[in-house]
Amino acid sequence: MLLDGKKLLITGVLTDDSIAFSVAKVAQEAGAEIVLTGVGRGLRLTERVAKRLPTTPDVLELDINDTEHVEAVRAEVMRRWGKVDGVLHSIGFMPEDALGGNFLNSPWESVAFGLQTSTYSLKALAVGLLEPMKAAGAASVVTLTFDGRFAWPIYDWMGVAKAGLEATTRYLARDLGPFGIRVNAVSAGPIRTMAGKSIPGFDEISDTWTKRAPLGWEMTDATPVGQMCCFLLSDWAAMTTGEMIHVDGGYHAMGTDIRR
Repeated sequence: MLLDGKKLLITGVLTDDSIAFSVAKVAQEAGAEIVLTGVGRGLRLTERVAKRLPTTPDVLELDINDTEHVEAVRAEVMRRWGKVDGVLHSIGFMPEDALGGNFLNSPWESVAFGLQTSTYSLKALAVGLLEPMKAAGAASVVTLTFDGRFAWPIYDWMGVAKAGLEATTRYLARDLGPFGIRVNAVSAGPIRTMAGKSIPGFDEISDTWTKRAPLGWEMTDATPVGQMCCFLLSDWAAMTTGEMIHVDGGYHAMGTDIRR
């Protein structure tokens, strides 16, 4: 099995339509043992949705912007497993006044909090779990993005955060590679998750996807994204790092439709 015996920490499972949930489900089916994390009021949501997985995993509290939380999670995975083989970073938030066409008017306080939570958090998580990943001998960190090369409608400062996240992936790949730790990003097409639907004007992006993606695209099925994340978490991707892999039906490779 692809992840047989692997110990994985997975963030971001809030609902069973989330990409993180699909990663958790595919990982368990591929033989991994997992723990989930949740934060604040979302912690109870994570605990409930965890029961819908093939095997109910434990849920640890983790506010990624709280260094004491990160340290507590590090200590717990070391106590529990003595190592961690892989980490899914599925953490992101941008205040509403920094989304939805408000780019020019967004206050720095909102942008700063969004960048800390959505971008710097990858570094905070990877460095915070450096000890258990080094103990594994080789490990993998996978994060989720939405192609930060482009200025998407209504995405605004979250687009900037994702561009920074992709750059952070490359710098972490450089600095953690000597420890045998790989860091990669998966750029997924739009999924009708709770987070996606909360973005004002989400349909402006998603409605064009199935028409342009040569393979088509299923807005309600995150399984293909989960499968790619699990591949990157596995030993089969042992020499892949600093990469951004698209799982979007091929949308990213298509030019402008000149017939319109």
